Amino acid sequence: MSTIPQDLFGIHTQAMDLWQRRAEVLANNLANADTPGYLARDIDFRKALAAAGNQAGGNLQLETTSAGQIGNAPAGGTALAYRVPTQPSMDGNTVDAQVEQADFAANSVHYQASLSFITAQIHMLRTAITGGQS
Repeated sequence: MSTIPQDLFGIHTQAMDLWQRRAEVLANNLANADTPGYLARDIDFRKALAAAGNQAGGNLQLETTSAGQIGNAPAGGTALAYRVPTQPSMDGNTVDAQVEQADFAANSVHYQASLSFITAQIHMLRTAITGGQS
């Protein structure tokens, strides 16, 4: 019996893990919106996904033609970064509920897109295996 390749679904499996983790972080921010001194956190998705790709062996380097262009993202984990507050508060809380809700909604859309891609891939594999018969 043959084995299924690890990269069958491309980057979407790693992306879904990051979208799920980001949803937890944003939900935590929303839960602490009224906690004095709470500092809002977030995940830099691009850096985290680049680090996940490097760990998975996809070590594709970005080629730049001049020194002023964007370089490679530094390798590292999915460390949380503090969010820069848009409206300072008297109690030191940096959570902006409207920003967090908008980011949570956008994150959900991204998660659903990756899930839809994986579902389509599974459907295509089933069709290939069964020869188009249900």
